Amino acid sequence: MPEISEPRPPISFAAKMKRVGHRFSAKPVTKASLAVFLLIVLCALAAPLLSPHDPLEQDIFASLGSPSTAHPLGTDYYGRDIFARLLHGARSSLLIGFAATLSAMILGTAIGLIAGYYGGWVDMIAMQVMDTLLAFPALILGLIVVAMLGPSVTNLMIAIALGALPAFARVARAPTMAAKEREYVQACRTLGYSDARIMGVHILPNIMTDVLVMGSLWLATAIRVEASLAFIGLGIKPPAPSWGGMIREGFETILDSTWLVLWPSLAILLVVFTLNLLGDSLRDVVDPKLRGEV
Repeated sequence: MPEISEPRPPISFAAKMKRVGHRFSAKPVTKASLAVFLLIVLCALAAPLLSPHDPLEQDIFASLGSPSTAHPLGTDYYGRDIFARLLHGARSSLLIGFAATLSAMILGTAIGLIAGYYGGWVDMIAMQVMDTLLAFPALILGLIVVAMLGPSVTNLMIAIALGALPAFARVARAPTMAAKEREYVQACRTLGYSDARIMGVHILPNIMTDVLVMGSLWLATAIRVEASLAFIGLGIKPPAPSWGGMIREGFETILDSTWLVLWPSLAILLVVFTLNLLGDSLRDVVDPKLRGEV
């Protein structure tokens, strides 16, 4: 009887990611979007170095000041520098968005992987729970959770992550159901590999590209939901800056001091737009149908 060698997936995860990265960087629009997003992240990380003023420092004599040399983007009702608050607000929005999306990605992928691999009653219960969460729009679910737990950074992350959980579970479940019937997985079972090893070593790397595409798209949604919650007063507690909170503070004087709403709105628009472009580009290079290969 011939000896059975250790089975491996047809294409390694590293090789697949290298191929995706090459195709991803081949588009000029993708390069420009990635450069803009990385610049925004860099500005957020270097906010204390780039901001000319303390974002919490008040100057009542400079209240509602229009853009000037001292304050390039103007000041708010309390005389705080808009540019400084915009930079520090980026840190809050990106931190919450990244943390919530990453949490939903890890937990949702695990749920979808287990449900798709085992099937049966495990799959039924898991998907019923995901369908229940999916019945609530992300903003409404976030509103309910934050209203119950109270506005804080941690609760915002939990609320946004719960809204994203069903999307990641479903995007991981479908390819898992297809992958578990592949020859290399059947060979793993024949060799007596544990279910945890089969799912973690042989199936997970082959579904990660789909999960990453969903992650890039949901990061934009997470930032938008965080800004929406902050706008209705359920975001980070003042006077800490956040883009949604800045829009809320400037809404009452929008006709007289347009810049209070204009700059944070443009910041949200730019981040969401670039992330959607990156997500669409990543989907194009991952999906063989969109590349015309099938």
